[in-house]
Amino acid sequence: MKLSARAGISTGIALVAVAASLTGCAGTDDAAGSASSTEASIIMITPTPIGSNNFLQLASDGASEAAEKYNASVDVYESEDPTSIQQNLDAAVREKPDVIIGVSYSVLDQFTQAAIDYPEQQFLLIDTSADEPTDNLTAAVFKEYEATYLTGVEAGLLSETGNIGVVAALDTPFIHRWIDPFFAGAASVNPAITTAAQYVGGDNPFGDQARAKAQAQILADSGADYVQAAASGGNLGVFEAASETSVKAFGVDTNQCLDSPGNVVDNAIKRVDIAVVSSIGDILDGTTGGFTAYGLAEGGVSLTGLEDGVADSQCLIIDHPDVIEKVAAVRDQIIAGDLVVVDPLTAG
Repeated sequence: MKLSARAGISTGIALVAVAASLTGCAGTDDAAGSASSTEASIIMITPTPIGSNNFLQLASDGASEAAEKYNASVDVYESEDPTSIQQNLDAAVREKPDVIIGVSYSVLDQFTQAAIDYPEQQFLLIDTSADEPTDNLTAAVFKEYEATYLTGVEAGLLSETGNIGVVAALDTPFIHRWIDPFFAGAASVNPAITTAAQYVGGDNPFGDQARAKAQAQILADSGADYVQAAASGGNLGVFEAASETSVKAFGVDTNQCLDSPGNVVDNAIKRVDIAVVSSIGDILDGTTGGFTAYGLAEGGVSLTGLEDGVADSQCLIIDHPDVIEKVAAVRDQIIAGDLVVVDPLTAG
């Protein structure tokens, strides 16, 4: 269940069966005593339990950072499925916080409707945006495709077989942001490169490590020597396959080289925490509605190999300083606008 902790950040699974008790939990003596010392209240709703999902953990970390920066109380409601997303959202609305945050496109429909139904409540979407947002629905999105293009450049420069692949959760336009740019980046430095994508699918496409591992093994058997992992929690399965084959992998969102030392080359990182902190600050200051896109220029995406501290990252890219230098030059071209990476989501 959700546990209330006004002074910091509370994390729990708000199940349908106990949704009605959420308001009562928030009204404990401890909560009331500490609430008086805060200036704002924030509730974050995740589409699934955080668990080992590094993307959701980044969002939670960002909420925690925002709590300290803006002297706010923060609660995190972890959902199990679409039904509990709606229950958590209903419970959050009853609490009337300054901001209700929804993480990922999995909550888009519920938040879009809630913003219409409750025009006085401020909502924030992270990693997705509505087609026709109301003034009380703010969004922070990312140019993931810029970072994935760079991992593709690395793969194209490093590949010895001339064969690379992607293990992705689903075959959807949004997830193609981790597929098409990866292949395009590789082709920019190795026009003869051969590419293939495998999809996890099934009942748990974003967390099924066994299915993700099987897809990575298919790519390895076909001759791929570098694979972009784009299966969220399933990425660990890709890394396991890498440890058992000649494949080397690329991670996403955070430094996943630490999850599987010796098997991960680099990561297309996404600074979800930065977007959460910045967006909450804008809303509390009265700047609401619309969306902000965070790319290379905004510091919202990057590669671990291009960040400070790469020497301690355990990423294999550290053994290839010449590749890092070339990728840094491509990054600078993108930031300057001399190279435009196509967004698969809007390419149409």
